[in-house]
Amino acid sequence: MADDLDAQIRRADPDRWLASRLIADEAARADVIALYAFNHELARAPEVASQPLVGEMRLAWWGEALEEIFEGRRVRTHPVAQALERAVKARALPRGPLDAMTEARLADLDGGVLEPEKVEPYIDATAVGLMGLAARVLARDSRPEQVVHAGRAWALAGLARAGRLPKAWTAEEVRRQVDVARALAAGEIEELPVDAFPAVAYATLAPAYARGRAQTELGRKARITWAAATGRI
Repeated sequence: MADDLDAQIRRADPDRWLASRLIADEAARADVIALYAFNHELARAPEVASQPLVGEMRLAWWGEALEEIFEGRRVRTHPVAQALERAVKARALPRGPLDAMTEARLADLDGGVLEPEKVEPYIDATAVGLMGLAARVLARDSRPEQVVHAGRAWALAGLARAGRLPKAWTAEEVRRQVDVARALAAGEIEELPVDAFPAVAYATLAPAYARGRAQTELGRKARITWAAATGRI
């Protein structure tokens, strides 16, 4: 099952998957992949739903799965739910960020652009929350505040590519915000335990994505490996 989830994330979330190759410990890598698979299930809710109500039901289903995991009840038979249960128990992961990720995805159901005041809360609940959880899997003493701006840089570039940012935000402004977030991330990740760096390494690709630059898999792999070697994104 772990191999199946790994293959799924390689297809669905290739940049995070590439960064996960830097995790030497197989159990830790599997637990990070479980988090990425959970994120993928939430992100695809609007894609597989015929209407917003169906998408809400799908997100509610995952909310119920989290209840089972954290209340110690029998977890439903789904490979992602069961892999997430193992990760939560093995790494003592907190429930709050997982609930926040699930709730935030309700904003995806209409497929529209985010209001300016909703961009940062959405990013913090999704990309930043996921990055923080992955960092905790890899190093128990990592702290959420050490990955905030790395997550924001990544998410801003991703939302720009998806056409989800406010219409008033020009491409130049988005690039500026990504660059600012990346610069602030540099100071934060200096405090991040070395073992946790694969959780943030893929954020090194954000500036290129924000500028619309095409990147081959080989090029992305090289950038991520360089980031890991230098401890810089």
